[in-house]
Amino acid sequence: MTNVLHTLHAFTATTGGTATCTYDLLAALNNRKDVHAELLVTRPSQPLMGHSEPWIIPVENDEKTPFCVSANLRHALLQTNADIYHTNGLWRYCNHVTATVARRKGKPFVLTPHGMLYPQALKQSKWQKELLRLVLFDRDIRDAACIHVTCEEEMRVVRALGFTNPVAVIGNPVPTPFILPIYRDDSVKFGYLGRLHPRKHIERLIDALAQLSRDEQARCELVIIGSGKPAYEAFLREQAKRLQLTNIRFAGFVEGEEKQQLLASLSALFVPSDFENFGMIIPEALHCGTPVWASTGTPWQLLNERGCGWWQEPKVENIVSTMRQIIAMKPEKLDEMGLVGRQIVAEQFAVDIVAQQMNELYNWILNNQSKPTFVYEFA
Repeated sequence: MTNVLHTLHAFTATTGGTATCTYDLLAALNNRKDVHAELLVTRPSQPLMGHSEPWIIPVENDEKTPFCVSANLRHALLQTNADIYHTNGLWRYCNHVTATVARRKGKPFVLTPHGMLYPQALKQSKWQKELLRLVLFDRDIRDAACIHVTCEEEMRVVRALGFTNPVAVIGNPVPTPFILPIYRDDSVKFGYLGRLHPRKHIERLIDALAQLSRDEQARCELVIIGSGKPAYEAFLREQAKRLQLTNIRFAGFVEGEEKQQLLASLSALFVPSDFENFGMIIPEALHCGTPVWASTGTPWQLLNERGCGWWQEPKVENIVSTMRQIIAMKPEKLDEMGLVGRQIVAEQFAVDIVAQQMNELYNWILNNQSKPTFVYEFA
């Protein structure tokens, strides 16, 4: 059995996609009989994600400085004896100390940057990240036995930065515990689901809705699902009021089955942001049988290739055109697109498939099997 130790800086329900993906992956790995995976984290002030699974190992939080230096975490890592280490994210002490301890123990480690090496991400706190790269992280990244990315575009980003490590392209796992019926009725519902933040450009959906004719507006509704920055939500509400749009509903934060039901009720989900590393909500919506419009800032050209949605430049006129197309579309066509989307998730992103691929990666690194087809070595 392969013993794997993961590390992650923040692991709460409100942390976001990195924590959720890590939890889903480790839960799936631990359902297998040939691998045991644990997650070492510092105990947060909020409740930990999950249900107190025995593979979640919290240490008392003694973090200091913005870098979150933790002597407790370092001590706990030094006591471990994993076959392979796997750190999630960048720019925090937990990521650096995982690489340091793995080197000290002579064990390989995997690094998953979770989109943090994209140019758009590197521009945030630019000087701090450039200093951290120079002093610590360029070496840590180079020393990784493999860099795990979630799409080929992220692999190109890694290569453009000059890193020549093997790269594994494995998508994020999408839990599919049940298949919901499609809840769509005769009305047309456009939706957004995610964090309410300016970089998500949700205002583009409101602007697009305003460009529809009064007759078209009367036949559809925009449902904005999620919470986030209060000032941005206030801006969105004011924009809707200014444009005299009465067919916009703010549904707030939802999770679990309620979220799945809302997704399944939509005619289409819209992801209008300029950039998403993976965009977890896209396969989640596809699993619910909902077609998706996603910007070309996401790695989802499959939407066009497989005919289960639209992958277009994030321009308001493209959103308007697609909204009109959906309003005119027969419900049966949306259902057909939804079934194709479900098939894609089942084929490529189901948790057991992703766990199998990750276990193959670990076994290749440990010289237990041949190189998987999703691993790319530098040419």
